Amino acid sequence: MINKKFIEKLKKEYAEGNSERRQIISLANVALHDSKRVIFSLHRGDDEIAAESLAAIEEVLKKLEKKFGYSRIMEEGSYKAAVEEYVEAKTLFMVISGQKIDAIKGLKIDVDGYLGGICDLTGELVRRAVNMAAAGHRDGVPKINKIINDIMAELVQFDMTGYLRTKYDQAKGNLRKIEQINYEVNLRK
Repeated sequence: MINKKFIEKLKKEYAEGNSERRQIISLANVALHDSKRVIFSLHRGDDEIAAESLAAIEEVLKKLEKKFGYSRIMEEGSYKAAVEEYVEAKTLFMVISGQKIDAIKGLKIDVDGYLGGICDLTGELVRRAVNMAAAGHRDGVPKINKIINDIMAELVQFDMTGYLRTKYDQAKGNLRKIEQINYEVNLRK
């Protein structure tokens, strides 16, 4: 009743897909964890280490796309999470080094990856402002307040839903936090 050749073909395709999935997850996890390390490096002021790590992460992401194709890697949640974390790290690097937040060259990144990463960036900027204020560098807090305000002025133009809506709401919360920090810093001047 069952075509054995058909079942064998399904088994082979399933095994190949499973193998691809494990490889994608493995490399995506490397990119995700290394992106987190970049963020910590940037908070410590290790910008050179962060730049080198970002370049290495970009190579991992390019390798994945070349080996499996963009549509295949985008099927995996682990890859999407890694790209979002990378965008967060890369945009934090851009802000700290005085660059504009802009498209990342050399990588294919979807809208969700950019928006999720930029929303998360606001939390890292709040953290940076807190660290600056605690270290006595209060003059940096208004600058970060302006950056987050500028980001939110752009993000409000999107009608985000689902997962991205949660990210957007967290970014709005970060805006409130930086406004409060900025207020308190101004009171203490």
